[in-house]
Amino acid sequence: MKIYSTTTKINANADTIWAILTDSSAYHDWNKSVEKVEGHIALGEKIKVYAKISPERAFAVKVQEFVPSKRMVWRGGMPLGLFKGVRTFTLTDENNGQVEFRMQEVFSGLMSPLIVRSMPDLTEPFEQFAISLKAEAESIANKPANRTHSS
Repeated sequence: MKIYSTTTKINANADTIWAILTDSSAYHDWNKSVEKVEGHIALGEKIKVYAKISPERAFAVKVQEFVPSKRMVWRGGMPLGLFKGVRTFTLTDENNGQVEFRMQEVFSGLMSPLIVRSMPDLTEPFEQFAISLKAEAESIANKPANRTHSS
């Protein structure tokens, strides 16, 4: 079993962060570790994730859990559980205007020892994902409300 994880505090509300995490069409605009995401991010949906670390390869996953503004789980891998990757996104309100964002991926299964050896180290892409999400969410949270100007 191999586990990658990252955690950061974000100065934005959970709804803002959730909107960013679930807008597949905008991933390439803010996320420096993801090339693109194809499909609709919602419970039971299948999506394809193209990471910058290997942009020619699509990672097909299914959204297994979807609790708005709290938790989302993506699961992918090989048939019969020979190899699986489970990515969990968690948002926890810190009650001080901050939200703790945590992303963890667990790779497991009978073929895991062989496959994990050939995978690139995901530590840096995970950190970059969190940094990019924080920057985007805080940018949105700090935008002044639209005002109408009279002449």
